[in-house]
Amino acid sequence: MSAPNRIVAWSVALSTLLVGVVIASAALGPVRIDPLTVSRVILNLAGVGAHEVPATHRTIVADVRLPRILLAATVGFALAAAGTVMQGFFRNPLADPSIIGVSSGAAVGAVAAIAFPALVPIGSVHLPAFVGALVTAFLVYAIATEGGRTPVATLLLAGVAIQAFLGAVISFMVVHSGENLREAVIWMMGHLHRSSWGDVGFALPVTLVGVLVLGAYTREMNVLLLGEEDAQNLGVSVERTKLLLLALASLVTAAGVAVAGVIGFVGLVVPHMMRLIVGPDHRILLPTSALAGASFLVIADTVARVGAFGLPIVPVGIVTATVGAPFFLYLLTSREVHAL
Repeated sequence: MSAPNRIVAWSVALSTLLVGVVIASAALGPVRIDPLTVSRVILNLAGVGAHEVPATHRTIVADVRLPRILLAATVGFALAAAGTVMQGFFRNPLADPSIIGVSSGAAVGAVAAIAFPALVPIGSVHLPAFVGALVTAFLVYAIATEGGRTPVATLLLAGVAIQAFLGAVISFMVVHSGENLREAVIWMMGHLHRSSWGDVGFALPVTLVGVLVLGAYTREMNVLLLGEEDAQNLGVSVERTKLLLLALASLVTAAGVAVAGVIGFVGLVVPHMMRLIVGPDHRILLPTSALAGASFLVIADTVARVGAFGLPIVPVGIVTATVGAPFFLYLLTSREVHAL
């Protein structure tokens, strides 16, 4: 099957899976709602027909569950897409969206807003977290760049150093956060409670635009896997492409982390799993990883929200780590993790 046909086939299959997961998730909760009723509410919200549904069920689905579910899908989509780019960028399956400190930068902004509201009187953690993430990415890139070149190894080491420093800053703020300690800790665990349509409106446009632009550079991502010298010989403007990929991946990551906190393993495990299934061609890998990441995080947040499988209700970051870490260890022990 040709690459375009494979892209369409996989995208349709994973999109169908995502729709099914969203409907199933919206049906679950303290009040169980029939999936058909959920579908009717969603169609009404989309302006497709005028289906009769009980007012209580409409309120539960439209105002309580659906914003959280769509936010989970958006964040999973963002983190998996960014993880795909980062793993290709660094040619390392251990790379994830936070590898250059973007998540730590977002955490600094968010914890500052939570712990010291008088100093950051914005009323929301989204903007400080978003700005903190982008400033960190810019700082790491500036440190690693010399003479117009940005060696990947230097970029990685700069990211590790900045993450360590920001970790100390975060720890200091948490210790001195007083009565806001619990909220700060929950944010850093990764959560989707109190999600609203405003959160979706904040993250979704940035994520979609960022991933769509990244999709236009999948050929360059493929060529970069051959090495920078070969990519240059094949007509790729290596430094410009590296800057663009890094900036877009950081932007998409920042959008996700700003609204959901630090959620681990989505951007690490999902791209690697999809690479084993569909291969390393980024034309197919990027959209399939993003769609699979959306479904994965919706399922994980459903477990976190309803306390499925005997688990208590917990932040979604705990669920993704509980599932992601053993799965990645399995990949390691089965020798499925290898350099790109």
